Amino acid sequence: MNTENSMSESNSLNRRDALKGMAAVSLGIATGAYGAQEEPAPSPRSSSSRRDLILRENKKSGTRDWQLTKTRQLPGKINSHLANGRCPWIEGYCSANSVRAGEKLQVMVSTAPASAFKLEVFRTGYYNGAGGRLVKRFDSLKGVPQPDPPIGENYLRECNWEPSVEFEIPKDWLSGVYLGKLTEETSGIQSYVIFIVRDDRPCDLLFQCSDLTWSAYNRWPADFSIYTDHEGYSSTGVPSGTVSFDRPYGLFTHPVNKHKTSGGSGEFLPWEFPLSFWLEQHGYDVSYISNIDTHADPKGLLRAKGFISVGHDEYWSLEMYDHVLKARDAGVNLAFFGGNSVLCVVPMFPSSDGTPHRAVRREGWFMPVPKEIPPALKRQLQNRESFEFNMGPDGAQLMGGRLDNQQASGRGMGAGDWTCAMPEHWLFEGTGMKKGDSIKGLLGWEWHGAPAMNLPGMNIVAEGDATIHGKTVGQYSSTLYDGPKDNVVFNAATIWWANGLSSPPGHKNPSRHGVMQQGPDERVQQITHNLFQRFIASRG
Repeated sequence: MNTENSMSESNSLNRRDALKGMAAVSLGIATGAYGAQEEPAPSPRSSSSRRDLILRENKKSGTRDWQLTKTRQLPGKINSHLANGRCPWIEGYCSANSVRAGEKLQVMVSTAPASAFKLEVFRTGYYNGAGGRLVKRFDSLKGVPQPDPPIGENYLRECNWEPSVEFEIPKDWLSGVYLGKLTEETSGIQSYVIFIVRDDRPCDLLFQCSDLTWSAYNRWPADFSIYTDHEGYSSTGVPSGTVSFDRPYGLFTHPVNKHKTSGGSGEFLPWEFPLSFWLEQHGYDVSYISNIDTHADPKGLLRAKGFISVGHDEYWSLEMYDHVLKARDAGVNLAFFGGNSVLCVVPMFPSSDGTPHRAVRREGWFMPVPKEIPPALKRQLQNRESFEFNMGPDGAQLMGGRLDNQQASGRGMGAGDWTCAMPEHWLFEGTGMKKGDSIKGLLGWEWHGAPAMNLPGMNIVAEGDATIHGKTVGQYSSTLYDGPKDNVVFNAATIWWANGLSSPPGHKNPSRHGVMQQGPDERVQQITHNLFQRFIASRG
């Protein structure tokens, strides 16, 4: 059985208008219980009827039923983490990372033992604090055990499972991140599949999911991530083994290994959903894409006023770097709400049936060749001669800062407080912050330093120590610099920025390196409002 729940131009703002308009999104609106039911707050934005889609969508009835309530993973640990986070009782994957309305999506599911199962599809968003809306449901689907794939070339594990269900994306499905909740009907055990619905409309903000990194860290079916040591492959060396999107996501456990209710959803729920939830709460005009879209559709980036990289966005192709750099040069604003971002260079490969962009391996780093490789990194790379010959362009020249070569010896890890360095900057307007004031626990679990001081209008807006269990391991720098067409590029320098914006249903504040992230903070919210109003005003 298949049941489905359906789903004037204004004057553009200049910079002065935007700063005046910030009062509408000041601390008075941003406060309150973050799961509380409240109307999405209007924000000053260039607004056609199409740009009110998110506002209208989030007035629809939501539900918390998108959350998993009964989960189970195979036992066994590697280096104190779950070996794979696998849920063989019910697990699945989708035929594409992102799809447009009108295109077909296949969902491949395995149940062991054989059992009927249910698939409920939810669009994630704010929805009066519920976090999701049911848009489609399939009952009593036939589930059978599907085979583990053989170990292929370069240790690739690529499933070629039979589709369990195929459907066309309805025309009224708004761009967003969609979770398919799988429930095995015999035991009630649940897991997710995840996909993105994208569109091609002009929008204020373009939210890029970090799905290349989700796949790089995915251990499924046993220990087969990019970080797995294989014969002839170092866990931190190049080239790495190859990983495929054609397999389920095991539960991502690092560094939130007690959050057992996100299996199958990659890293979206802990690091990215808090930003999406907050954006939709406040009615921002946002559209969603995959890393693959950034790689394959450079013109699609130009439809946005601002491009957002969020969370653990570590793995990029050279084409992605080039496309985002060209978007910046065309006037698109950029926000990097992450740490250890744009670090590893990955080419993309087709699947065995020729479907493009379905597998990747690490082949280098977005860092300049170091004059001297740090000893700890040299040991990690087993003195591989290939290290110095596999550098991409400098990530700092795009983001404003990056993991630096010395950080690389510790893989960019650390946590701490995020400390204001330029209180007079418009970024801090309405926050009440003074120089030296800190937002406790906002930095983590990975961070950026190495600011590129040769970029126009470069400002270090926040800086301080990154620590591991109280010991300083480096200095982070949050930066903001000028693009060529009245646009700007912001680098938050921390993976935990989105966690400072909201705490959706089921969310857990992360903790790592002896530091606990403190949850939503009014100052983080106001800084982000200020930044996005500047984005919107610059391309009115």
